[in-house]
Amino acid sequence: MAGPNLEVFKFAVYVFFPVLVFLRYGDPEWYQTNVIPYKERIFPSEERTARSNNIPVNHAAVRQELERIKAEKAARRAQREHDETAGAGLGSPTTSEGVKRLV
Repeated sequence: MAGPNLEVFKFAVYVFFPVLVFLRYGDPEWYQTNVIPYKERIFPSEERTARSNNIPVNHAAVRQELERIKAEKAARRAQREHDETAGAGLGSPTTSEGVKRLV
């Protein structure tokens, strides 16, 4: 064994390390300068969020919002299908085998 001096050193580290960490990072000034800016960046305030006033709060409003989202998705899908069918006519095969060669 190393003796009592090692035990005293380990005890000092176990007791004073958390105290020193608390003194360093528990300071309100350090918290204001280092933590609050990151907190604002990760979790923006309600005023900065885009849809803070349009959040549905009851069952009927949630259903109405869900129907609106489904209608938007259906309209986008129909527009995409329309664009694909309109674009398919432009790239029709031109060779006698029915396949366009890109060489």
